[in-house]
Amino acid sequence: MSTPPTQNLPPYQFEPRHPPDRFPLPYTPDPSASLPLPPDRSALVRDIVSLYAGNPSESAMRHYHENSIYDDPFSFCDTRYKIAGQWYGLPKAFKSLNPKAYEVVANEKDEIVFKLRQEYTFKLVNITKVVDSLITLKLDPGEEKPIIRYHKDQWDEKDYDHEGLGHVFKELNGNHLPKVTEPPESLKGSGDA
Repeated sequence: MSTPPTQNLPPYQFEPRHPPDRFPLPYTPDPSASLPLPPDRSALVRDIVSLYAGNPSESAMRHYHENSIYDDPFSFCDTRYKIAGQWYGLPKAFKSLNPKAYEVVANEKDEIVFKLRQEYTFKLVNITKVVDSLITLKLDPGEEKPIIRYHKDQWDEKDYDHEGLGHVFKELNGNHLPKVTEPPESLKGSGDA
């Protein structure tokens, strides 16, 4: 079996950058307007929403390429194992995680985009916060089944760059959280120490 040519491309190549008018604010989902997805993509989105609900699993993590990127306001991860560290850490940090609704707004060969309303209840302070975000799953077009190469979670219209102290904090979080959350070793790839 030959290796798809995209396998060796740097993950940054897959970073989604949307023009501000493509998905305007607010990011409040309307499930009745959600685009239909074929079964394999529908399963992928359901598994990702399940991760947001605090239900990490190896099978859900297998949707990520071993060198994929996860990018949100608080963390930046550049391997599947580091990404798993984030998902396995959510139940430890939050009393409850409740995805309220989602709406698929784009379904293209190399990309699925959906809006997600998520309710987070913190453990220590028992405060609940509701966040509407835009989730972009950039897919590897060289794969037969949908494999995520870049997962971007935007909480507002800002398109976060990869420079400065904010990015340093996000990268530290991504690099060190797996040491605390201890996701399954089987999720490690060649890029993990």
